[in-house]
Amino acid sequence: MRWEVVAWAAVALLLLAAETLAPGAFMLWMGFAAAAVFAIVLLVPGIPLLWQAVAFVLLSFASIQVYRTWFRKRAPESDHPTLNRRAAHHLGRVVPLERAIVSGEGRVKIGDAFWVVAGPDLPAGTPVRVVGAEGMTLRVEPAE
Repeated sequence: MRWEVVAWAAVALLLLAAETLAPGAFMLWMGFAAAAVFAIVLLVPGIPLLWQAVAFVLLSFASIQVYRTWFRKRAPESDHPTLNRRAAHHLGRVVPLERAIVSGEGRVKIGDAFWVVAGPDLPAGTPVRVVGAEGMTLRVEPAE
């Protein structure tokens, strides 16, 4: 048994197994590249180690690009697109200003939480509509 054949098989299996520990599809595609190098080395004996490594790197880049351009865009839409995006849950909501917006910054209370808001200067108590979010800051405008 040739050592490089066994080594590429082991690398492929390790990368595929590592994908289960740290999912994200990155190592999966590198594992496919290692499996391809395994098949090449198995079928074409005598390829120098340097060229095997070059083939692995090139196939890794190519397979990751295939994933990024083909499969990633075709991922199914989530039925909960705002899950884990707390600020996005409030888009469109109308709430009164808890603290006046001064110099572009104020505060509202939504439920039992206070949120920093950004928008035009307005007095406390003015109803505002949440129109966007930047991190944990809600962008607001006067409600009509």
